[in-house]
Amino acid sequence: MDFGAGHGYLLIGGLILVGAGLLILSLIVNLRVAHSVREDVRHREKLLEYYRNIFSQLGVILIGIGVSLFIFFFQQNYQDQRKREIELQQVMARLAARIARGAPVIETLGEFDDVLDNGGAYVDPELGGKNGAISAQGTELGKQVGKILLVERDVDVQSFDILNLSRDFETTFIVNELDPTLWFNIVRDESEIKYASTQLALDYKDLQEAIGDEPIELAVANSEKERKIKHEVLDILYDADLLRQRSRRFLARACWLFSKGRGFVTLAPAEQIEADAGSQQEWIERSKPLLTQSKSGSGDCFKLLHYGQAS
Repeated sequence: MDFGAGHGYLLIGGLILVGAGLLILSLIVNLRVAHSVREDVRHREKLLEYYRNIFSQLGVILIGIGVSLFIFFFQQNYQDQRKREIELQQVMARLAARIARGAPVIETLGEFDDVLDNGGAYVDPELGGKNGAISAQGTELGKQVGKILLVERDVDVQSFDILNLSRDFETTFIVNELDPTLWFNIVRDESEIKYASTQLALDYKDLQEAIGDEPIELAVANSEKERKIKHEVLDILYDADLLRQRSRRFLARACWLFSKGRGFVTLAPAEQIEADAGSQQEWIERSKPLLTQSKSGSGDCFKLLHYGQAS
């Protein structure tokens, strides 16, 4: 029975009304019994007493059932509300922990920014990107590879696994109440973060194999090796850009949700955060006004993203 939707109220109200009606009817019949007594009509008196007793007993039973159902549903609703409040408190605590633990991980993305945005915002070459990170050749490619190897050492791509909200939400009521588009975007970003971090680990390995045992300067001087190294560098750039875009959007979304308090469950997706962009810089410029107005702890959500700041 869907008490919350009103069906329970209708049933309880109906039972009590019918019960009250039967009691009123029994009083009316009782008046007829008194009249029959005065007229000494014994047969009609007994028949009316029988009807009076049936009506009064049914009325009391129906009212009793209605009151019992009301008490039961009231207690059930109270327990459901308490359970919901407890779950919401737990989810808010987990969300705060995700943000606190994810912020230092996101800060390391500044290492990728320094490489990716060399000579302008990085855009996938298939979409027309031509910045210095993409066009580097020869000596510049060697310098770029040196930076990438430093990033490999400094940034633990496996640490991005901390950016996972679905594990905190999936066993709670929030899954059923959260906007479906918002839930889909959360899960999609988690999947792409996992993919990008896994691929980057493989890309680094492929780059090392392409370089071989030679110093980077000698390796890029060999045209055949340079071609292989360039191919691996472009793979790293693509996956690194995917990782930083999805990670920053993930943390921005989590921070924005947390800033709304317990009411975040009913929020519609924020277009400034959710819409895909051609570059990280484009997304940053679009989402910055909203994120600077959203507070998490002592700072705003935009500061957590550390865009363009080498760690």
